[in-house]
Amino acid sequence: MRMLSMSLALAVVLGGCTTMPAAAPALAGSEWRFTAIDGAPPVGEATLSFAGDRLAAYAGCNRLGGTWRVEAGKLTASPLISTQMFCEGKMEQERAVAELLDANPDLAVDGDRMTLRSPAHTGELARMR
Repeated sequence: MRMLSMSLALAVVLGGCTTMPAAAPALAGSEWRFTAIDGAPPVGEATLSFAGDRLAAYAGCNRLGGTWRVEAGKLTASPLISTQMFCEGKMEQERAVAELLDANPDLAVDGDRMTLRSPAHTGELARMR
């Protein structure tokens, strides 16, 4: 009986050490396309992908990247790094995506749809794979 109690206690303690909730692994290996950024359709291609513990975003000009995790329903991407090119007509959209990802946005996934929401920006995405 004592061995069973110790095994159960160990399982409870180890279960509390998990850094990714159950919803997080569903993002690993997935690719998403922005369908709206702050309520407007994106100018050109805008994507977000999750490969292992790495996140990559593209909003029409520069590439953003960093590590990611999901905690308490928020997407945390850090540290975010970016290329630094200027692209006419896409910089506002790119800033919005960078600020959104940098703000640890609320994350909601419903089937093939994802919503990222921060106090300043919102992204709506559709799963590509």
